[in-house]
Amino acid sequence: MTENTTNKPPIWFWIISVIALLWNAMGVLQYLAQAYQTESWRSALTDEQFETISNFPAWLTGAFAVAVFAATIGSLGLLLRKKWAYYLFVLSLIAVIIQMGYILIQGHADNIFMTISIIVFSIFLVWFSKKTISKGWLI
Repeated sequence: MTENTTNKPPIWFWIISVIALLWNAMGVLQYLAQAYQTESWRSALTDEQFETISNFPAWLTGAFAVAVFAATIGSLGLLLRKKWAYYLFVLSLIAVIIQMGYILIQGHADNIFMTISIIVFSIFLVWFSKKTISKGWLI
């Protein structure tokens, strides 16, 4: 057997991988809307929310960028069945913990359900990618 021979992943692997890509692509869109303060993004916020987000430190915006771009590329890695996806999900999780930790500690979490969902999904993607490596689905 060659090193490129791996087990064929089940259909649910592909479903989870596509959901991960869509979820993280939405995160990229949210980041870009926030970073460029698009009209549609601005109109969805109250003046207080806009003021709060506008005053976030630059490193927090950087953590947001790392979180969403690393996870999106990691999701593409899952679809390509590459082991490096795991490392990108770990990097993304670290950035998510930094970003969401700051937001929670500062009391800026307007939607606590979404904040917790982001953290949980990030943890899940690290676990899922690690599990898929152990099953030989990623090379």
